[in-house]
Amino acid sequence: MASGKPSNISPESENKPRLWLWSQALLDSLAWAVALLLAVLLRYELDVRLINAGGMVLLIGVAVATQLIAGWSLALYRGRYTFGSIHEARVLIAATLIVAAATSVFLFLTINELHIARSVSAIAFPFAALLMAAVRYAKRLYVEGKPTFGEEAQRTLIYGAGFLGNSLVTRMVADPDSPYVPVGLVDDDVAKKHLRLSTVAVLGRGDELAEIIKRTKSTVVVLAMSHLDARRIRTISDSISGLGVKVLVLPPLQDMLTGTTNSDAKGGLTDFREIDVEDLIGRRPVDIQVDQIASYIKNKRVLVTGAGGSIGSELCRQLHAFDPAELIMLDRDESGLQHTQFSIHGHGLLNDNTTVLADIRDAATLNDIFARRRPEVVFHAAALKHAPLLQMYPTEGWQTNVLGSLNVLNAAQSVDVETFVNVSTDKAASPTTVLGHSKRAAEKLTSWVANATTKSYVSVRFGNVIGSRGSMLPLFTDQINNGGPVTVTHKDVTRFFMTIPEACQLVIQAGAIGHGGDVLILDMGDPVRIMDVAERMIAMSGKDIKIEITGLRPSEKLHEQLTGDDEVKDPDGHPKISHTHARPLDPADLSLELWLQRCRDEAGTAAPSIDESDGDVAAGA
Repeated sequence: MASGKPSNISPESENKPRLWLWSQALLDSLAWAVALLLAVLLRYELDVRLINAGGMVLLIGVAVATQLIAGWSLALYRGRYTFGSIHEARVLIAATLIVAAATSVFLFLTINELHIARSVSAIAFPFAALLMAAVRYAKRLYVEGKPTFGEEAQRTLIYGAGFLGNSLVTRMVADPDSPYVPVGLVDDDVAKKHLRLSTVAVLGRGDELAEIIKRTKSTVVVLAMSHLDARRIRTISDSISGLGVKVLVLPPLQDMLTGTTNSDAKGGLTDFREIDVEDLIGRRPVDIQVDQIASYIKNKRVLVTGAGGSIGSELCRQLHAFDPAELIMLDRDESGLQHTQFSIHGHGLLNDNTTVLADIRDAATLNDIFARRRPEVVFHAAALKHAPLLQMYPTEGWQTNVLGSLNVLNAAQSVDVETFVNVSTDKAASPTTVLGHSKRAAEKLTSWVANATTKSYVSVRFGNVIGSRGSMLPLFTDQINNGGPVTVTHKDVTRFFMTIPEACQLVIQAGAIGHGGDVLILDMGDPVRIMDVAERMIAMSGKDIKIEITGLRPSEKLHEQLTGDDEVKDPDGHPKISHTHARPLDPADLSLELWLQRCRDEAGTAAPSIDESDGDVAAGA
């Protein structure tokens, strides 16, 4: 049945591989003939009078027949192995050993008739193997030594002459349609100074990169190194800034396997992508403990609040992979729910019970939903998160982040939810903003319910997530696209950053290792200077954009912290998660007036000390 797609492969090009295989079989046969002749000449010290010509013809016939049979049986002449590869070399040696063994047995049985020494086969074996390998190597040199690239192919330097670098060079050289022409390699290992990979030479070390770029007139640099950290990428990017060179990196293996990388249709090199701000800030792979997670997620009814948001939607996508009995996605944003449903199930029909439209401020509705669906695990990600807006409208933060969280906690308690994970923020550590105070109150309420239920009710605290809705990086991108200026509050302000997938992986992991009342703190790495991020994004855009310092907003900290001044951070047996403990806050002690007063008292202070008196506890400090 025709596929409907016209073929652009001519019969002549289809016959070329087949012709090469047959010609290779012929050349291998010729190699044995030459090897046996050399062996017999050496064995008889070049005295041709001692050679039985008829016997040699018969011996060569046996060798050639055995080589063809062995080569066909091992698929050496059926195109199974990549040309010139290690796998082909192994099979070639195996076939040659079989021929040597067969001819040795033949000579042993017919020595009286042929008058040819039995050692001839052993002498001929290395000659035959070398001749066959030489023919293949000569063809490989011919193919790779004169690559033809399109006129638009870009001159490319590959940073890294290890396994990845070797693989990339081989792919580029072997593909005449590649959009990249490898003109050199760069590696910091001095032992590789004179190394050549597929005829492409190592031209120097990383500290010579700028000079090598100018000398080779390269327009692309590919970072072919595994486990590149953000600091290394920043160093390389800074060293060649202003040279007009595009820097490409390889995405994590998981992205390649799941098909989330950008494909380059021109050359079939689907693994490259340009460096982005996430690379410069730091994207760290997470080694999650799958068995722990599966034990409390698999076959359980899991509910996620705020499922239409950046964190909630990614939580849903990752939780879905652990095969929960039900994944209940709750949000008041119908468009967000539709997007999340589409990303998981491939449709956004919103016509089944996987999505629930509800507001966490509505306690009665939440209680009804929990009573009907009876979730066993809850991830509470619904919240108002924009600090400046909540400073202007603090009661909105109170209604959603404090009372709304309490509604979710009460509903969870009513149906004996086993595990409850409250998604918090670093702004809850020694809070100075309405957002921080509201999230701190939610942590304390979670701790109170944990004590009341003796169940695993925990909070997870982390900083800014890269690329979330309304976060700094998308706003910087919009400002750059609009011609600027890019606004930064203070030249020295720093923040912690984490990618959304990394944060959600650790949030799920925290649910497996947390104990009731814990506040689990994710390792955010080193704080990032916002001015540096703005400057790098502008440099990557290639535009001349000004940066405007607007000044810190009321109650905004210059430097965030993950642990409060009154808290002690302890390790939790996980390399990227530590914990502290939230002092329980009895819901009966909640007071909007006291809470607002506390917010006013601590607005504008960089790191207030928290007095845990009764009035302060009621304020949710």
